[in-house]
Amino acid sequence: MSTTTTITKSNVGVFTNPAHELWVAESEPTLDTVKQGEGLKEGEVTIGIKSTGICGSDVHFWRAGAIGPMVVEDTHILGHESAGVILAVHPTVKHLKPGDRVAIEPNIICNSCEQCLTGRYNGCEKVQFLSTPPFWGLLRRYVNHPAVWCHKIGDMSFENGSMLEPLSVALAAMERSGVKLGDPVLVCGAGPIGLITLLCCRAAGAEPIVVTDIDEGRLKFAKELVPSARPYKVERGVTPEQAAQDIIKTGGGIKAAVALECTGVESSVASAIWSVKFGGKVFVIGVGKNEMTMPFMRLSTQEIDLQYQYRYCNTWPRAIRLVESGIIDLKRLVTHRFDIEDAVKAFETASDPKTGAIKVQIQSEVDI
Repeated sequence: MSTTTTITKSNVGVFTNPAHELWVAESEPTLDTVKQGEGLKEGEVTIGIKSTGICGSDVHFWRAGAIGPMVVEDTHILGHESAGVILAVHPTVKHLKPGDRVAIEPNIICNSCEQCLTGRYNGCEKVQFLSTPPFWGLLRRYVNHPAVWCHKIGDMSFENGSMLEPLSVALAAMERSGVKLGDPVLVCGAGPIGLITLLCCRAAGAEPIVVTDIDEGRLKFAKELVPSARPYKVERGVTPEQAAQDIIKTGGGIKAAVALECTGVESSVASAIWSVKFGGKVFVIGVGKNEMTMPFMRLSTQEIDLQYQYRYCNTWPRAIRLVESGIIDLKRLVTHRFDIEDAVKAFETASDPKTGAIKVQIQSEVDI
């Protein structure tokens, strides 16, 4: 094994369980196995995780214990937005070496099902998506992972490297929704995914762009991030039809060609459906409850396409180019930073709207 020998800190992870507890404790692989370069399977590398973003799904697995059919049934490690440095490589790995900086694509696929063989591996029937139960996530100091899913990031910051994962969500949405230069677009939700989607829409030349949220602070942040964006605050108790009328007014009377729905909230999806033009598209990025009520006849009589997204595939190289070139600037999205030992406080901050948190990063030192 090719390995580095300077690491001294023990491995820890951020755990939750069916009782919705959250704690930091020792994890695998152990410090000794990492230092000796042991335990690596063919094609694997050991990564020292330097920065991990907290995703809304991480908070949901902690607080609710499930997202749809994905249920926390045992002790579980969270986290899937990570970047770090290679510490050890299996002899079969030739394109990476200790010291390389990488962003981690957090999936392991079967490479044999139809979805894998046709390049849509996000639909792999046997996918192991890290942080989705029962597969432990990346919120650890050290992780073993297939080298093929470790993307070199050069001198990119580890924070930006970790945010290639949510950027990949937005890039998948941009490609499949078909947003074009000059398209009027509606972005529903000004959380991290909504804000990154907003950045992508601006980079793609969409105009006008209306962005909605229930939180005034997040809309203010969106306006600062993309000054040309047109914010609309969704007031509680307003019907989707009325909200749609106000959204259209906010867009200068122009109905959106594409609505990118980033919340997964039933009323927001309905408002998007009422907002788009005849022949438009509502593209749902957000995840929500198992069953929803939709304005079916609005979709039918207006020939509106309703389309959905599940994760992403083949996005990391594009994401890296966009960040390296400065076309997409993710730095301002990070509002809070915590050491991994303070992960519980980090999660409390990320889950409390009063903190004003957008993207909370958990960082780790690995003595290299």
